[in-house]
Amino acid sequence: MNRIAKVLSQISDDMLMHYGVARRSGRYPWGSGDNPYQHSGDFLSRVQSLKKSGMSETDIAKTMGLTTTQLRTQMSLAKDERRAVQVATAKDLREKGYSLNEIADKMGFANDSSVRSLLNENSEVRMNQAKATADVLRKLIDEKGMIDVGTGVERELGVSKEKLNQALYILEMEGYPIYGGGVPQVTNPGKQTNIKVICPPGTEHKDIYNYDDVHSVKDYISYDGGESFRKGFEYPSSMDSNRLAIRYKEDGGINKDGVIELRRGVQDLSLGDSHYAQVRIMVDGKKYLKGMAVYSDDMPDGVDVIFNTNKSKSVPKMEVLKDIKNDPDNPFGSLIKEHGGQSYYDDPKGKYTDPVTGKKQSLSLINKRAEEGDWGEWSKTLPSQFLSKQSLSLIKKQLSLATADKQSEFDEICSLTNPTVKKILLKSFADDCDSAAVHLQAAALPRQKYQVILPLTTIKDNEVYAPNYKDGETVALIRYPHGGTFEIPILKVNNKLVEGKRVLGNTPADAIGINKKNADRLSGADFDGDTVMVIPCNSSKSKVKITSTHSLKGLEDFDTKDEYGPDSSKPVKVDSKGKEYYTRNGRTYQRMTNTQTEMGKISNLITDMTLKGATEPELAKAVRHSMVVIDAEKHKLDYKQSEIDNDIKTLKKKYQGTTDSNGHYHEGASTLISRAKSETSVLKRKGSPIINEDGSLSYKEVKETYTDKDGKIKIRTQKSTKMAEVKDARELSSGTPQEEAYAKYANSMKSLANQARREMVNTGKIAYSASAKATYQSEVDSLMGKLNVALMNAPRERQAQTIANAEVQSKKRDNPDMTKAEIKKASQQALSKARNSVGAKRTSIDITDKEWEAIQAGAISENKLTQILNNTNIDVVRQKATPRATTSLSTAKQGRISALSASGYSTSEIAEALGVSTSTVSKYLNGKE
Repeated sequence: MNRIAKVLSQISDDMLMHYGVARRSGRYPWGSGDNPYQHSGDFLSRVQSLKKSGMSETDIAKTMGLTTTQLRTQMSLAKDERRAVQVATAKDLREKGYSLNEIADKMGFANDSSVRSLLNENSEVRMNQAKATADVLRKLIDEKGMIDVGTGVERELGVSKEKLNQALYILEMEGYPIYGGGVPQVTNPGKQTNIKVICPPGTEHKDIYNYDDVHSVKDYISYDGGESFRKGFEYPSSMDSNRLAIRYKEDGGINKDGVIELRRGVQDLSLGDSHYAQVRIMVDGKKYLKGMAVYSDDMPDGVDVIFNTNKSKSVPKMEVLKDIKNDPDNPFGSLIKEHGGQSYYDDPKGKYTDPVTGKKQSLSLINKRAEEGDWGEWSKTLPSQFLSKQSLSLIKKQLSLATADKQSEFDEICSLTNPTVKKILLKSFADDCDSAAVHLQAAALPRQKYQVILPLTTIKDNEVYAPNYKDGETVALIRYPHGGTFEIPILKVNNKLVEGKRVLGNTPADAIGINKKNADRLSGADFDGDTVMVIPCNSSKSKVKITSTHSLKGLEDFDTKDEYGPDSSKPVKVDSKGKEYYTRNGRTYQRMTNTQTEMGKISNLITDMTLKGATEPELAKAVRHSMVVIDAEKHKLDYKQSEIDNDIKTLKKKYQGTTDSNGHYHEGASTLISRAKSETSVLKRKGSPIINEDGSLSYKEVKETYTDKDGKIKIRTQKSTKMAEVKDARELSSGTPQEEAYAKYANSMKSLANQARREMVNTGKIAYSASAKATYQSEVDSLMGKLNVALMNAPRERQAQTIANAEVQSKKRDNPDMTKAEIKKASQQALSKARNSVGAKRTSIDITDKEWEAIQAGAISENKLTQILNNTNIDVVRQKATPRATTSLSTAKQGRISALSASGYSTSEIAEALGVSTSTVSKYLNGKE
């Protein structure tokens, strides 16, 4: 008798009957009666007993008629169910008045920490995730029939792969068959792509090949990792306006303009785990509030929401609010978060049912566009519109660091062992360098980060509440578009402020608190979701020195809406083409619809004026106009009148007027900083660019003519930028020292791009090996299958784009007054919805170590490998292709250490940036290496 048989002979028939997989109907495959979990403990203890007897997991699975995957899944479910019994027991004892220590003693735990864990709500909901996922899949099967549950579905549902596998196992035990199959690859005869489908009870295997009957899971999404599932979007609930109060300008609303204060503890107005969020709240079914929502503990009786506005009391309450859009998919004209944008609360009168608890629920009034944690991205660059207005030493330092970063990246790419990966990364690197020359973004300063601003009324003018920074240090706040050093408040961090802790919390993820005076200095920033870049600087130990000058007198008490807003008593006029017209002081004007273009013009003018030494009164005029332009579309301001009042034409003539060699007068961007991204027209280009011997690019030009709307024959051109078309950046400079620093940087980027392309042309390839393919046939088949799945998304993406375009065109016809911003929002939402409807999703190819071994051996042709690399995480591949680190750092990395240190980065920050130890950095900085 073999070892397995000997062990089994010692187990009674009664015990063995629990090893099998009982196919039952109903929700619980583990047993019946009052306690559906009654056998899970026995199952786990018996598996453990078999392991102790010497049986391997594979042997145990075979004995039970299971695969090892099924055994592990069943064990995981059994553990959850056994823990459910423990949770129920602990709760029952707690409700009966037992202390934590007494409960621990009764349940056989060594201490009360185990009991605390059982009583933790998160502990209980995690156990329900697999069952909740099974519930929603069951519902989808009942509604649609066969459901695709293959690779990537867990991401669509918002659950972990483990929980999805457990859910599928539960359903399989209930009689829902899961079949695998192969879909022939239309472009690769004899090859197939594997699919996995869960079906209604009674479905035969052959039915899954009716592909039109296999549906997607995308109707439902989990916002909480699988605790519950909801539709991707529900039409928003509406709040009664009687619950709303307006705090007008005269009552202090101007100090918190854009802030929505919520009564704490009100269920339908909960922000969940966030202290703050950018929200939309529908009111009376026809209006809505938009702004930053925070909790307040000082609310009048009968009021649950206070909206702060800079409007005067002459404006009726409901006119302060915005009109909802005639769009059932987007009534706010702004997308809300796909995951977590909407939420539900327990309500006996609710029309929804929680799939986990079975309780009635209602949809919250809060619709989040963004919430705590969504703003705080580290900025990796410094825009030229800020840095070019700083000291020349800081400009040179950050541009040198950016150059060192690029040189280090180039050296790393050149060291890669796989030539195909190397060529792909070199091409991407060259493109990045060309782009860097145009955009002129320098390296970031230490710890600079974007933060959303919220108002505090008790904070001093020279202070900021910023718990993400050190108490007592000083920081600069930069808002974009950035006018000049006079818009930069340098503030001391005060993290002891009581109001700050109450409004933002002790550890806000990505928010700071300032007063209205500093918000006004930041180009008139609002508290409705505006962000600023925070840069630690100017402290006694800081190497970073930011130049900040006093506020311009011409900007004091300047309010764009007061100065150029429409007369609220005059009706809006709409012409036959849907264009809106407003009236102010008897003048009728059209609403702006091209904010981005107009902001580009005025930003360039301010940059050119600053570099050429404009006076403060002149700068004040240009900045005032920029403040009007940035708000004109949103607040319907008369920006044309602002242009006249602020004498913008004269300023353009003085600082941007030039006469060319032919005696022709021009106005426009006049310094390298502003001209770099300026558009220029070139002859239409055809095909891919040609790489010249020196690495530069040339194009095949096509001289095509066309007849314009006026009947004139013109040569067809395409748009480019002035920096992209010049060989030497100095051709765009007016000669200032700042421009010379940027010209040197741009030329270094152009040179690196050319060097990368030369390297790319001279890089060979791994020879294809038929013998290697035979050796690694299973890995080759696996990679080809993954590639086919990835490529199958292309037609779906095309279909999604077609559907989305049709929807947007329809909305534009129905709403001819849509602005560019509104069209962009509508396009994003339409494309997201269309992708869901056709199942379009990018599936990244995960290359295993064994598959990478096959690639390195030449088992994959270069053409197929290129396709694979274009559909995978190239950073992961880059690690695989990078040779093991040597004991010494390259010259480029040594230069980067020096540059980072000179810019004020700490030893630990440099080590993290380079992926080396702090001791290594210290050695190089101290000259010991």
